Amino acid sequence: MACTILGLDEETLWQDRSAFGRLLETFYYQELRRQSTGRAQFVSFSHFRDKDGVEVDIVIESAGKIAGIEIKASSTVTEADFKGLRKLHGDTGKTFSSGVLLYDGESIVPFGPQLFAVPISYLWG
Repeated sequence: MACTILGLDEETLWQDRSAFGRLLETFYYQELRRQSTGRAQFVSFSHFRDKDGVEVDIVIESAGKIAGIEIKASSTVTEADFKGLRKLHGDTGKTFSSGVLLYDGESIVPFGPQLFAVPISYLWG
């Protein structure tokens, strides 16, 4: 529906990776919000961006803990992809529970303490 509203067809969407990435982030943000309903603890969602432009797509807070989520439309990830999550971890200290980079791969890959690349498909697993 979003593609129709934006006037994007399948070919245009595959050619414009920036638009594809924004739509993918929006889809997963809404999916995470949907999955958070019905939890005993209140869950809040926000975005992180520091003065230098370092970002984390989704920040989830619940029960005094913070988790960061990055979304990548890629089947590979690198250390550089965790820059925002590392910054969030440093800024939030002991309240940081984990940082997850959702990607189009097939394996969970650790990238340091409390940081993981996780296949997007695990949202429904």
